[in-house]
Amino acid sequence: MTAAFTVRVQDEIAEKLDRIAALSDRSRAYLAAQAIEDYVAREEWQLAEIQAGIDEADRGEFASANELASVVAKHVKAARKA
Repeated sequence: MTAAFTVRVQDEIAEKLDRIAALSDRSRAYLAAQAIEDYVAREEWQLAEIQAGIDEADRGEFASANELASVVAKHVKAARKA
């Protein structure tokens, strides 16, 4: 099942969307729906990862000072080689 609703965007965005639709041989509605699906998937993943981090912190699962220092040193060493 699908749900229909109206979304208001600036004229400039609508014009760009129309150009992309024409170039990709897709409808404006298809592209808008795809963009919303992509956004929802990305936000859902990000919020789940944030919640997982909060849950770990609530359980006291933190990196030790030595583990953190090791990761920082690794990245500093890599940056100096670049």
